[in-house]
Amino acid sequence: MKNSALKGALGALAVVGVAMIAKKAAQRKRFIKGIFDEYGIKERSPFGLADKIREMNEEEYQELKGKFKKEFSSKCCRKENIYEA
Repeated sequence: MKNSALKGALGALAVVGVAMIAKKAAQRKRFIKGIFDEYGIKERSPFGLADKIREMNEEEYQELKGKFKKEFSSKCCRKENIYEA
C-alpha cells in the first residue's frame, strides 16, 4: 500500500513539474514574440533578430540587451544572491 501511495505522490509531483516548465516556456515564447513585434522584425528567426541588431545603434542595442538579460537571467545566479566569503 505504501509503495502505490509513493508512486502516486511522485506522479503528481512530476505533473506539477512539467506544468511549471511548460508555463515558463510559454512566457519566454511570448517575450520573444513581443521583441519581434516591438522592433518590427518580419523574419521570425535568429537570423532576422541578428539582422536587426546589426542595424541598431549602440543605445538601442544596449536597451535590447538589457531586456534579454532581465528576462533570461536565472534568479539563483543573480549578483545579489551570490554571497562573497
